[in-house]
Amino acid sequence: MNHAQIEDHKVPEILEFYYSLEIRSLVTGVSRSGASLIPSNHNKCEECHVFVAKRKFDIAFGVAILSSTYHHRGMIVTGKQNAEDLCGFIDSSPSPFHAVKTAAERLLEAGFTEIDSLTSINKEDSVFFRRDGALFAISGPLNADKAVRVIGAHTDSPNLRLKPLFDTSRNGWRALGIEVYGSALNNSWLDRDLGCSGRLVIRTKDGMLEKTCRLDEPIARIPQLAIHLDRQVNEKGLILNRQNHLQPLIGIREGSNLLEKLANSINHNVEDILSFDLMLHDLTPSTLSGIDQEFISAPRIDNLLSCHAAISALISAKSSTSEFTRVVALYDHEEVGSTSSTGALGPLLNDVLTRRCSETSLSSELSLIISSDCAHGTHPNYAEMHDIDHKIFLNEGPVVKYNANMRYATDAPGAALVKTAAENANVPLQTFVSRSDLACGSTIGPLAAASTGIRTVDLGVAQLAMHSAREMCGSEDPEYLKSVLIELLKN
Repeated sequence: MNHAQIEDHKVPEILEFYYSLEIRSLVTGVSRSGASLIPSNHNKCEECHVFVAKRKFDIAFGVAILSSTYHHRGMIVTGKQNAEDLCGFIDSSPSPFHAVKTAAERLLEAGFTEIDSLTSINKEDSVFFRRDGALFAISGPLNADKAVRVIGAHTDSPNLRLKPLFDTSRNGWRALGIEVYGSALNNSWLDRDLGCSGRLVIRTKDGMLEKTCRLDEPIARIPQLAIHLDRQVNEKGLILNRQNHLQPLIGIREGSNLLEKLANSINHNVEDILSFDLMLHDLTPSTLSGIDQEFISAPRIDNLLSCHAAISALISAKSSTSEFTRVVALYDHEEVGSTSSTGALGPLLNDVLTRRCSETSLSSELSLIISSDCAHGTHPNYAEMHDIDHKIFLNEGPVVKYNANMRYATDAPGAALVKTAAENANVPLQTFVSRSDLACGSTIGPLAAASTGIRTVDLGVAQLAMHSAREMCGSEDPEYLKSVLIELLKN
């Protein structure tokens, strides 16, 4: 038996965590019928034992015991699998266009049908369509009349985007002209090997063709000024002018043409490129990190983590007999205000809902939108920047976000629905609110609530280093979020 078949043992199903203060306990590994979930002929399977031992779990006679030599908060097997799958999803999605492509591939594999127009939205039970950097997927009975459940997230992240005429020079060096997209932590882009990705619009004999492209090569780098030339940088802080200090260097002498390399990567000629949307991305792969792999270190956690959880939850709920209409809305341009045709202020969600859902379901008290976006974890080195009564920890469950001025859309009835779902899924929840003297960010939540009239809750996974070129979250939390979203879509 190979490692991939470990899932057939249903090992994840025998682990249930119960929370009481800081103590987590495990229950015996038997099914509800009392039968062992681990086939007896595999109790002493050496290959399985080696596989499971990597997670420091001891498997014997259908009972799972958490090894004290690992960590008292050791990651359950399903959590690790989901965390590794998230890393793959992120690495496949260096741009919003790639995120949509990756999501579409997973939906197709799960049996969803892609449609080209919203006029076909009632063609089958499970369909999806994509437009630029946005994707909408719908599942559930065509005649569902009970309620609608929507999970919203966004595909874009702060980054560096190429200007229309990006070939430039900097004092004899070849460089790229860029704009900073969104509220990036600019310093985090220094001294990194950067690739390029996005989409090209190609001229063909049959008309225009749009294709995603990516170069996972270290074509660009923004070197920081040496400390010898900026002696006070560690005391006064680093100040970067976006126009002067953030131009990536790509070479010295005349040489390769970036557009030509991108065209060649998709088997087209550079002369056929009519236009493009291109951006830079960090080439360091996503990974589990920390001494016990309790963290995920990756770019674009905000908000590809939520996109991954939403798509995974929708696929898991596809076969549900629930009478809910289930929708996933992956928007673009959240990081710059959502004011676009594919942003949360655009018409797409309302078009989907009015074409697919009845007035009865849209007005139901059970209808709910989840605005799924990452939350600020309490930073251990900057604890004073957080509300002391609302500490947020990594790997302690999804975070319900509140703001009295409705920068987040959460209200009491909506929070009660989410809390009930979390209890049913045996998932802990945390509660976030900003310091009263600090403005919080915003999400698609208030925009979706205002445009649809449907109750909305802001819910997300805690992270550190938000808007850095490389962010950090807990490796257990993505599975927790997925579990809650599945429960909300089904029940």
